[in-house]
Amino acid sequence: MPESADKIRLDKWLWQARFFKTRSLAAGVVRGGRVRVNGTRAVKPAQQVGPGDVMTFPQARQIRVVRLVCAGVRRGPASEAQTLYEDLTEIKDDVPPAPRYEGKGRPTKKDRRIIDLDRSRTLE
Repeated sequence: MPESADKIRLDKWLWQARFFKTRSLAAGVVRGGRVRVNGTRAVKPAQQVGPGDVMTFPQARQIRVVRLVCAGVRRGPASEAQTLYEDLTEIKDDVPPAPRYEGKGRPTKKDRRIIDLDRSRTLE
């Protein structure tokens, strides 16, 4: 069965586009059923994808939605990898940042005592 040159394995493309550090990590996400291609769940890493396909998958703590622009030839630098896809992910500005101590670095022992006293007062 002849394959067209513009089609590529799903796991290989995810790796070449630098969404995953290794190809086996990309294959594991696909095998786990966490990748959708054009709205259909992909369960085989060898599924062929081509230009125009829309993929939805988790990456870190966000859900990525990308449209494949072209199949890559190699895993190149990040600037080259960004030309392989068009990012359709919705940007969420309302997500609060991780809570941090207002000062610089870790709180001191004295600061922790004050924090603990404030917590015990709110419980009463």
